[in-house]
Amino acid sequence: MKTLLNYWCLLCMALFISCNGSSSDDDGTPTDDEGTTPGMTVTNAFAGLNFNRPVDLQSPNDNTDRIFVVEQRGVIRVFNNEADTTTSSVFLDIQSIVNDSDNEMGLLAMAFHPDYANNGYFYVNYTGAAGASFVSRFQVSATNANAADDSSELVLLTIPQPFTNHNGGQLAFGPDGFLYIASGDGGSGGDPQGNAQNRANLLGAILRIDVDQVSQGLNYAIPADNPFVNDNTARGEIFAYGLRNPWRMSFDTQTGTLWVGDVGQGNFEEIDIIESGNNYGWNILEGNDCFQANTCNQNGLTAPVFVYNHSNGDLSVTGGYVYRGSSLPSLQGQYIYADFVSGRIWGLTLNQDNSVVNDLIIDTGFNISSFGTDNNNELFICGFDGNIYKLEMN
Repeated sequence: MKTLLNYWCLLCMALFISCNGSSSDDDGTPTDDEGTTPGMTVTNAFAGLNFNRPVDLQSPNDNTDRIFVVEQRGVIRVFNNEADTTTSSVFLDIQSIVNDSDNEMGLLAMAFHPDYANNGYFYVNYTGAAGASFVSRFQVSATNANAADDSSELVLLTIPQPFTNHNGGQLAFGPDGFLYIASGDGGSGGDPQGNAQNRANLLGAILRIDVDQVSQGLNYAIPADNPFVNDNTARGEIFAYGLRNPWRMSFDTQTGTLWVGDVGQGNFEEIDIIESGNNYGWNILEGNDCFQANTCNQNGLTAPVFVYNHSNGDLSVTGGYVYRGSSLPSLQGQYIYADFVSGRIWGLTLNQDNSVVNDLIIDTGFNISSFGTDNNNELFICGFDGNIYKLEMN
């Protein structure tokens, strides 16, 4: 019989966790739920639809009220944001160039250009030949708003991947109009190549590029105020670094704050607020603890906003969104996130004095790969069982 650890590794499909060791107790880091949000339930938002390994959900700001779901195999599907819909269309099918031969590879995210309604540009992050990560721009078909022009690909970035896991993959446009890219540390366990602390490569970092300009032979430009743009030992695209596997990031639509869920190694999961030039500590730290050492130099490292350990069967964080919708007033302003393995969803409140309250919202019992929002900032949950869910008040 397989051990429990191996069972979790199979269940997770190694998509978001390392499954490489036992958990340990925290020594001062707040990990316990401060309370429980009463009266919440989770329901199938589109009971007439089902998807193949959904890993992202996005909506364009084009007044069409459509939802796009990214399937890891290399397909994006589109449908009307109506609870009783039974039909979705294939918007993009790039299975022929997507490599999803390993559980953390595949088509991992999409983002719509802020001016999508006029230019039809959208961006994807996928693993392709030799396992490299590609960030590419596509354009919608000139004759069909529910179909992309498959031949319109323009590759912006190619990021070599030394291993097959920890690809990160999230894309998001910031309030500044720049494209932010979440990049994992390159994989294996423990970041053996030290990529996350090496600013000479694009791994273990949040990248920031200008997709509306080109410079120096690139298909994009590097913003002049990126923190390392004048450092000839660093890649100018890096906005922040020291991350292990940032799995899902989002901007608060009200404050512009960038939130990230960074998947831990064997002991801790963390939530970070990303700011320009900051070093988030991996692989010097895991959470707030020295990684594989009794002591370590923490000077210049930025601590997580919140850390939780693995003692309750929560093993792999899935980053979410600060809720800014109207249907769930009790969650207003909370950062809603989950654990992929346990299926538990929490709401995290960061107070002005930087204290944190972490409330358990619900234990769903299914694997949560991602969150997404519609044009009204209402929240949806991507279940790895193929369903799209939403939270409701009882």
